[in-house]
Amino acid sequence: MPYPPKLVDPMRRELSDLGVQELLSASDVDAAMVAAGDKTALVVVNSVCGCAAANARPAVRLAMHAPVQPDHYLTVFAGQDLEATAKMRSYLQGIPPSSPFMALFKDGQPVFVLERRNIEGRSASAIGQDLAAAYEQFCGDGTEEAAPSETPGAANEADGETALPASFRSIL
Repeated sequence: MPYPPKLVDPMRRELSDLGVQELLSASDVDAAMVAAGDKTALVVVNSVCGCAAANARPAVRLAMHAPVQPDHYLTVFAGQDLEATAKMRSYLQGIPPSSPFMALFKDGQPVFVLERRNIEGRSASAIGQDLAAAYEQFCGDGTEEAAPSETPGAANEADGETALPASFRSIL
């Protein structure tokens, strides 16, 4: 039984407001993976859990400031978009399902993964740095300079926002 949309919608928006493409059905997943083709794509299996809220989604936002980026950002929501999540997991053969979860695809194959066990208990900043390093390794042409480290709560000069969702700004 999927989670109620009212519960999930704010968690979805954290990624969709960043421009991450939501995949709501199995056909959406197939179309997005075909579109990614021989390019790179970060896939985020979103979740209602605390480590998704405190670590995974903020890490995606932080990594978007890195100089090298994947060509596509995609997301499915575990516990709500059941068909889409199952279909995305079919592209991750041999990798145990978990959520939250992130996988960087290159040429249609996962080349870097962060499972829940790599997310839970770690800071958004550390996870964002892992993503940025993976982007540099797999998405760039090798000529980019490493991104400066950004910590949670640091000002984003482009939009004046902090790197954390509004719900976490009070703890800074």
